Formats: sequence, C-alpha cells, structure tokens
Amino acid sequence: MERIASALERLAPKHGDGHNLGAADAFVWQAAGEKLIPVPRVNRVEFNLLKGIERQAEILLANTHQFAAGCAANNALLWGARGTGKSSLVKAVHAKINARSPGALVLVEIHREDIPTLPRLLDILKDTARRCVLFCDDLSFDPDDASYKSLKAVLEGGIEGRPENVLFYATSNRRHLMARDMIDNERSTAINPGEAVEEKVSLSDRFGLWLGFHNLDQETYFQIVENYAQHYGLNVPDIRAQALEWSMTRGARSGRVAWQFIQDLAGKQGKSLS
Repeated sequence: MERIASALERLAPKHGDGHNLGAADAFVWQAAGEKLIPVPRVNRVEFNLLKGIERQAEILLANTHQFAAGCAANNALLWGARGTGKSSLVKAVHAKINARSPGALVLVEIHREDIPTLPRLLDILKDTARRCVLFCDDLSFDPDDASYKSLKAVLEGGIEGRPENVLFYATSNRRHLMARDMIDNERSTAINPGEAVEEKVSLSDRFGLWLGFHNLDQETYFQIVENYAQHYGLNVPDIRAQALEWSMTRGARSGRVAWQFIQDLAGKQGKSLS
C-alpha cells in the first residue's frame, strides 16, 4: 500500500505545476489537460482603430484600468449584434493597459464548452500575484444546459466568491445569455412564472457592467473602412463605393464586415495587414 501511494504521489502533478503566468501576457485555458497555453501574439485590432463604439470603449477601459491598478472593478458583459467589435474591444483594452504598464494584466481565454471547469481555473489563477482578466467569447446557454448555474455561483454567489485578482469579461449576442424563447417557455410552463424567469435572467445580473453594441449606420461604417485604409496605407479613390457594394453582398454593416473588406482590398493590392 505504501509503494502504491508513493507511486501515485509521483504521478500526480503538483498544484501549480505548468502554470507559469510570467511566461506571457495572454493564455488559453486547455481544460482537458488543465493547462494554460501561452499566446505569444494575440490576434487583435489596435484600440484607436475601433470606431463607432467609443463610449463602450471608454467605459471598459476605465473599468479595466481600475482593476489593473488594484482597485475595485466590475465583471463586464458585452452584448449585442454580431461583428460589432465586442471581442475586439476586450483584446484591444488588454493591449492598451499593458502598453501603459507592461505586464500589468494577463488575458486568459476560456472557451464556452469549458465553463464547467471554471472553478479549477480560478483555483489556479488566485495563486498568482498578477491581475487576470478571464475572457469568454460568444457566451450563451441552450435550454438543456445547466452549467449557467455553476457560472452564477463562481461569479458572485459562492462562499469564496471571485478571487480579487480575477475579473470576468464575456461577450454574447444575447443580453441575458440565453435565447428569448427559453425565457418565454419558462414563463408559460412554470407554476410560478416570475420565479422561473428570475432564475434564468439572474446570471446576467452577476455582471456589474452591461455594454450594448448595435448595428452601425452607413456613415460610421464608411469611417471604419477609411480609418483602416489610412492605417494600412491602402490608397483607393472610390473606396466608399466599393465598401458599400461589399456590405450589400454581405447583407450587413459592421466592424467585422469592414475588416473583411479591407482584407480583400489589401490582398488585391498585394499587401499584408500584419
């Protein structure tokens, strides 16, 4: 029995092994192996290139700056139309904070399907001296998915609560992180409709900041395109006409559509956007 116990102790990883948060400023949580994978170069857009969301950017930057400085700050939910710059803003704010104070902030991405492992990840992050923004992109829940209950407890409701050195930012197309028909179904079938709906929407209440992102008007879309073109040195005399045609083929005007148009334009001119 002693030999078996010794063998198991040697095989079991020690707490904190393989979690060197000084190795980079950004990581991806690999739930299967309980590892933090360093990301040397984050795929991001520069903060000053994000147009049409200036107010949201100002609020999120201020909240993140407070947190990086060791002050109180709120979890944030960035919700709204697809392609409007929600995840781009989170990554851009992280870069801007670290440009001011190198190494001040760690960005850790957790995938939606790995939310059930969030308590383990928080257990790892709380042991580091670095301030960490935990980021989940495109967070939402299906009707049969009960993992939102564990997320509620982790964010604010549990005995331990959220570690002081960890902040949670999430993006979603849904304001309450679940489809409207889920909420309506609960209202129509529950014995006490009010309580059922309250259970569903209370998750979004755990986020102190709600930042809404909405579809762009045409002029703002053109400004985004022109700003990208100027930044990357793309000289196109009729750029607005081309950008309008591109948006019509996509059936939408958004920051994502503008970026995809610029990528196409740069490729045709034989240029890289790196």
